Amino acid sequence: MNRYLSIDFFRGLTIAFMIIVNTAGTGEYVYPQLRHALWHGCTFTDLVFPSFMFIIGVSMWFSFAKYERKWSAEAGWKILRRTALLFLIGLILNNFPYLWENWDTWRIMGVPQRLALGYGIASVLVLTCERRVLLGLSAAFLLLYWGLLNWFVMPGADPYGAEGSAVLRLDRWLFGEAHLYRETVAPGLRILFDPEGVLSTLPAVVTVILGWLCGELMTFRSRQKDLLVRDLLTFAIFCGFAGLAWDLFFPINKKLWTSSYVLYVGALSMIFFALSIWLIDIRGWRKGTGFFLAFGANSLFAYILSEALVMTLYAIPVGEGEQAMNAKEWIYNSVFQSLAPTPFGSFLFALGYMLVCWLVCYWLFVRKIFIKI
Repeated sequence: MNRYLSIDFFRGLTIAFMIIVNTAGTGEYVYPQLRHALWHGCTFTDLVFPSFMFIIGVSMWFSFAKYERKWSAEAGWKILRRTALLFLIGLILNNFPYLWENWDTWRIMGVPQRLALGYGIASVLVLTCERRVLLGLSAAFLLLYWGLLNWFVMPGADPYGAEGSAVLRLDRWLFGEAHLYRETVAPGLRILFDPEGVLSTLPAVVTVILGWLCGELMTFRSRQKDLLVRDLLTFAIFCGFAGLAWDLFFPINKKLWTSSYVLYVGALSMIFFALSIWLIDIRGWRKGTGFFLAFGANSLFAYILSEALVMTLYAIPVGEGEQAMNAKEWIYNSVFQSLAPTPFGSFLFALGYMLVCWLVCYWLFVRKIFIKI
């Protein structure tokens, strides 16, 4: 089967936007679609993380071909090593660059941790279960999560709210309040709540499985790519309408990673991915794809680089007294705010920062250096 260039393109495109939405110049000036929904709902930004988990699932289908897509001791050790290493990287990023400080408040969960657990659990399932079983388990996970949020909510609390939710209750019990993230749930209001909590990892596993199933479809339709696009769009329409219908009872919510959200954003990921296949692998469109391939070839490295670099900028003090600020603020205020003290200036900062990360990844790409974990 010919390699699908669209996989690397889609992965790189996702990473590029992930860096942009994570590094706005200031929280005061940000375009609404470059913010996460405060609670229920879905913005463009809320599509980025699940799209990356989706494409991880697609990539797993092809990378596990060396194990004949079946469980083995060799595959198990690789999964365990990769899961543990990615989780450890997430822990380090949570307190970077103050690695020997703040032990009593070190956040446990985070984005790499969710990637690690989603990849690890989904890998075990896809290598040990047939397609029909995977579909059944995915439906069961989504229904079970819906039930758990309703069954284990604090008395009198909103099961789909932050305070009193089963997600928060489990994280508080496992880690204690000192190790939890403070999430913005309303304008000017931050409360204890981890958007990458342990319980909400359950439906996130299904996001990876959806990618795996699409990867399987890509192999089945490898000689009929037009039919592949048709099938992906059909699957997307089914998931999308199911997600929107479920939203009436179980709101679409990224921070809870609700079951309706899994289906809705999974559908959008399939649509964007089908469009990438049609443009790149069917129509042969290559103009501009090289930019995103540099990110796609070293996607996890690009994300880790972007997070570590911006945290380093936060840690560098500039000025004294009332003029004191960190290096990120100084760069933004000195350059981008003077250009445009508006959401456009904030976007320009994020775009410029993404390009700095891209230069590093492009240097690696042209030298065929691929950093894997």
